[in-house]
Amino acid sequence: MEICGTVERMRAVRAGWKGASVALVPTMGALHRGHLALVEAAHERAERIVASIFVNPTQFGDPADLAAYPREEAADRALLEQAGVDALFLPSVAEMYPPGAETVVETERLAGLYHGAVRPGHFRGVATVVCKLLNIVRPDIALFGEKDYQQLAVIRRMVRDLFIPVEIVGVPTLREADGLAMSSRNRRLGPEDRRAAAVLSRALDRAEALAAEGAPAERLAEAIREVVGAEPRARLCGLDIVDAETFEPVVRTITRRAGIMLSAEVGGVLLLDQREVGPRESAP
Repeated sequence: MEICGTVERMRAVRAGWKGASVALVPTMGALHRGHLALVEAAHERAERIVASIFVNPTQFGDPADLAAYPREEAADRALLEQAGVDALFLPSVAEMYPPGAETVVETERLAGLYHGAVRPGHFRGVATVVCKLLNIVRPDIALFGEKDYQQLAVIRRMVRDLFIPVEIVGVPTLREADGLAMSSRNRRLGPEDRRAAAVLSRALDRAEALAAEGAPAERLAEAIREVVGAEPRARLCGLDIVDAETFEPVVRTITRRAGIMLSAEVGGVLLLDQREVGPRESAP
């Protein structure tokens, strides 16, 4: 596995793969099985795989949250090499944001909605760093987890609006045995908070069951509040039910696919989860 610490080196390695299809798996490290599922999906779609590890400071609103983010570079390198990654892009903050850098990328409407309202500036940081990574690696496809539902929508909109020639692939959320969505942030939970964190998945399970019965979106939201509210260690931070295509809010009857975006603070750690509900298109 090639280790590329600079933009110049990454581009040189990429240039040596003439004619080969390339997939990019962007990460912030502290890898878990969810990240490796992205790599597995990349192997199914491309001949060469690039993974990146970069804890992007511009998407953190709280400096303490950035400082607390887990960093396990040696273990991450070993996992990626075992997973058959061809190149690891491992830049410094100065490499990605050199002195004098002032350009940002932002989806104006999407960045301020829903989770973006809870975390101002977060999606601007995400869009900016992902745009940089796509320009550096120039992959044919890039893979992201569906757990960060709005993030995936922001990236897809950015790629469409800026005519970036890459296919964005969403990969289903991988979960622990109790349903908790896999996340690097889970490592910051103590034992009692870790058990409590499964409430996010239970709330979404309840909402999905109600959606299957034809309940309106407002009843799904009410049920989620009830389930999360019954867990004393959890504090609901954000709850939005949106049309999966337009990202407009859904309040009453769910007539087509809708995304439920949920965020809650457990033990001082902000956790995200999501679920798509509603009718699926019939097979031809």
